[in-house]
Amino acid sequence: MGRKQKGLSFYEKKKRINAHVVKEIFGMVFGTFAAIFLAVVLTVNMGMRTNTVGVSMEPTLCSGDEVLVNRFIYKLSKPQKNDVVVFLPGGNPNSHYYVKRVVAVPGDTVQIIDGLLYINGVPEEENYDKMEEGGIAENEIRLEEDEYFVLGDNRNASEDSRSGNIGPIRRNTIYGKAWFCLKGKNGMGFIE
Repeated sequence: MGRKQKGLSFYEKKKRINAHVVKEIFGMVFGTFAAIFLAVVLTVNMGMRTNTVGVSMEPTLCSGDEVLVNRFIYKLSKPQKNDVVVFLPGGNPNSHYYVKRVVAVPGDTVQIIDGLLYINGVPEEENYDKMEEGGIAENEIRLEEDEYFVLGDNRNASEDSRSGNIGPIRRNTIYGKAWFCLKGKNGMGFIE
């Protein structure tokens, strides 16, 4: 009769590697690396990050706010009125990126009369202070096929399309749409 011995045993049980567990682990590791790779590729090719400079977009954006820019959207569509765009004035690569709001699109006429913005002869209903200076828009400006008129939200502290050295901006100088404030004085969130 075989008796079971109590005490120490020097036999090790062979551990089997379960093929299903290995497959699951490999799938999770592969999925993680694929997601990271895709995120990096999308960010590099379609996105951009920049900081706002100055107070021209307050209260929407403050100086130093870190903004994410969607560079891909304008490959599929054109900038629209009220979009917050990022551009280089005159396409000058030695300048910092400007962040402004589109107030008029190609084909529109723009004029500033008594501090109020007129688009196509109609005064805009806006919640901004009256503009102290109309700049080049004191005379009516008709936007060409690829031109956009942009203004800062803080109209009296903004260098924008009213300025002679910027003027209406061309489509090819627009880098993308500012869509998300990553780090800012007003907190993180989507830009409206």
